[in-house]
Amino acid sequence: MKHWYKILGSILLLYVAIFSLLHPLKPSLVQVDVSALHAGYNRIAFTGYYTHFNESKTEAGITLGNHFFTGDIQVEDNNHLAVTFDLPDSLPSTAVVFRVHNEQDGELALVQAMGMGDIVIDTTTDTTNFGTYARMEAKSAFGFPDLPIIYETIRNLNWHVPMWFTMFFLMIVSFVNSLKLLRVRNSENHLEDMLKFDIRSTLLNEVGLVFCILGLITGSLWARYTWGDWWTKDPQLNGALVVFLVYAGYFVLRASVEDADKRARISAVFNLFAFVLMFVLLMIMPRFASGLHPGKGGNPAFSQYDLDSSLRTVFYPAVAGWICLGYWMYNVRLRAKLLKEELKSMEN
Repeated sequence: MKHWYKILGSILLLYVAIFSLLHPLKPSLVQVDVSALHAGYNRIAFTGYYTHFNESKTEAGITLGNHFFTGDIQVEDNNHLAVTFDLPDSLPSTAVVFRVHNEQDGELALVQAMGMGDIVIDTTTDTTNFGTYARMEAKSAFGFPDLPIIYETIRNLNWHVPMWFTMFFLMIVSFVNSLKLLRVRNSENHLEDMLKFDIRSTLLNEVGLVFCILGLITGSLWARYTWGDWWTKDPQLNGALVVFLVYAGYFVLRASVEDADKRARISAVFNLFAFVLMFVLLMIMPRFASGLHPGKGGNPAFSQYDLDSSLRTVFYPAVAGWICLGYWMYNVRLRAKLLKEELKSMEN
């Protein structure tokens, strides 16, 4: 089937849209209120996200070292509960972790700064009154991973990142066509061959630049809601902007050269340097500089901290789907360009 990638891309993007927009995140513990925490009578309020406090027997409290301390649990709804208990006048550690667990959500934990008030830290404190915390695994189910700060914006991973994968794919194919163009030798049909590769390379860069713009827009939106600003000094962000300007210069260069043969060759040479610069700015330099993007400063991207196994089942189809869509856009532009050239030749 000639246009199989169109069907495949459409199916994949429909699948990705349904899951990335409609499927909930995994349960998480997002906030605790310790304003009433002091020696004597204490109350801690827990706030969950997509949790099931009211639907399953829930335990909640704090852990200090290997010991778990809980009390009277009042469940308000699926996302809110409070624990009331007595704390001793001294605690064995400042390493307090707030925990909630039940059969549906599994173990939820949150490390949050807390004011100790008039509670004394004493490592010699007898901890025999502390119970042992039992870990509980959640029921197996797909869900977007719960990552601090990111939360709901994790859905943008299936839109923002595939834009850059698609741009890279299109620019690679454009790079190959530029190489083929420069290898064309003088022959009877050399000009026709050159123009063929030139048209392909140009249109691939044109569609690739569209995905570059979409990547910048979705990245800026993501930065606004996770990093607190529309634009930061992150090396990959600035590198992406430079890549956009370089490829925009490619089209300015083409518009400034009238001779078709010369324009094709100069554009091909510029395209080779632009591709190498793009690879350096987006794939090499950010690895050696500190930045907010995952995988920068030497830390690996797409690790268990950035992309868990369940999210991969949506992310990789998203990459494949967007690449299919990008190539489809290129083919539409190519057919329109060839038809326009054919009509122009018929008029002449």
